Amino acid sequence: MRDSILKPRRRTRALRVGDVIIGGDAPVAVQSMTNTPTTDIDATVAQLARLARAGADVVRVSVPDPDSAAALPEILRQSEVPVIADIHFSYKMALAALEAGVHGLRLNPGNIGERKRVETVVTAARERGVSIRIGVNAGSLEKPLLERYGEPCADAMVESALGHIRILEDMDFHDIKVSLKASNIPMTVAAYRKLATRVDYPFHLGITEAGGPFAGGIKSAIGLGLLLAEGIGDTIRVSLAAEPEEEVRTGFEILKALGLRHRGVNIIACPTCARQKFDVIKTVAMLEERLAHIHEPIDVAVIGCVVNGPGEAREAELGVTGGYPVHLMYRDGEPDGKVRAEELVDRLVREVEARAAAMREQRKQRKQDD
Repeated sequence: MRDSILKPRRRTRALRVGDVIIGGDAPVAVQSMTNTPTTDIDATVAQLARLARAGADVVRVSVPDPDSAAALPEILRQSEVPVIADIHFSYKMALAALEAGVHGLRLNPGNIGERKRVETVVTAARERGVSIRIGVNAGSLEKPLLERYGEPCADAMVESALGHIRILEDMDFHDIKVSLKASNIPMTVAAYRKLATRVDYPFHLGITEAGGPFAGGIKSAIGLGLLLAEGIGDTIRVSLAAEPEEEVRTGFEILKALGLRHRGVNIIACPTCARQKFDVIKTVAMLEERLAHIHEPIDVAVIGCVVNGPGEAREAELGVTGGYPVHLMYRDGEPDGKVRAEELVDRLVREVEARAAAMREQRKQRKQDD
């Protein structure tokens, strides 16, 4: 990539979560977690479908009790995306989730009791080809580590992760990915950097309890962006106090900003000033809403005046530059007619949808040719 700031991707093992590859040379996967009661099958399936439409590669579902585990088979039957079971303390829930057919487990081996219980879970996971994510959180570190270090810190998180990893490695189990999450960005980044020099397992990145969509999105972009730019990270979850679909959208925006994933419309818009010849803010808001269903990677420039407009529009596949009394449209960097303000959004939406349809048809044709 020309002018790239990205360091080479950290070399890791690759593992499978359903039909999604995590690590190795696979694209950085985006995931989220349902917030519906798992016992409410209809609500959970509906949310999984919305997350699939938003682009989630995998989704985590909480399995805190037997009733939730009993709901899993039907949820899995209807889910359009691979499902990871979130397990905290009960090895029986891990076994029930595996029996139901989940595609991955999230747990801490040290939290589910004596070694025999861990061995039972690991054996069942190995038999089914199911990977395990070791999830270390600064807010729930083991008491001995807190006593040794005095407070949560990167070194304590890394030591906790290595201890849990050792339990699984002793059982010759290596389908592992690891997360080291804290709400403190420097601590989180330092922990991942330290562990990256010690193991070759893929990493699940996240800034936990980041906050609402605005502040949490900024924190996540900074923390995840720092690590991803260094080549660290194989799957991400943006943890927001918001609907899960917002986590997925924010995750893709972070990856798109770094050039690591290209999904959906990328709107290039000016920050607005007195030179704008149409309402850029309103136009962008309307386009984001009406183009949210587009999965194909298409750059659209929305520039309010002729100072930077032509240059930006030439670099985008579709674009508009503000003029008076009409505005200039661009297609593949070339002027493509004029449009009035009241027709601007409808015209861009039609152009984007037509281009997306053509791209889908081209993909379909390539698959047939192969």
